[in-house]
Amino acid sequence: MVALIVARSRNNVIGKEGRIPWRIKGEQKQFKELTTGHCVVIGRRSYQEIGHPLPNRRNIVVSRTETFEGENLATARSLAEALQMAGKDDVYISGGYELFKEAIPLVDVMYITEVDTVVEDGDTFFPDFPAEDFEVTEGESGGDEIRYTRMTYRRKRGGVHEGISR
Repeated sequence: MVALIVARSRNNVIGKEGRIPWRIKGEQKQFKELTTGHCVVIGRRSYQEIGHPLPNRRNIVVSRTETFEGENLATARSLAEALQMAGKDDVYISGGYELFKEAIPLVDVMYITEVDTVVEDGDTFFPDFPAEDFEVTEGESGGDEIRYTRMTYRRKRGGVHEGISR
């Protein structure tokens, strides 16, 4: 399974000045629950924001300019190479914009947390995608000062990507 996991604001912002523009208690819980024990594919800038490999996961950083190596940490030069390196493991693509844009046609499922805020000066946005290619289900909601709702987009059968192997 190839999945994408992201949180975005009402105005589609996913980043501001190289960082996630909100901190919401409990919002990253789903990320940890879904990705632990699997493979996370992440772009170089997103990885550098975190600053270390995510524990209990295979981390593959997509970068053409730098190399990251260590325990549960490897570098791929492209998304295609990262998917090949992941083998049969479930893959969660977790940012940034360029990886999301390239991955949308390939994903089986997208876990999108809709954050109930508007980020006026955001500089990184989630790419547009053909919503009609997905079945959408609403999951849990939470948050205190800033609310969020977890949405799951499952690709409908017969989609463009069906039959693509990695």
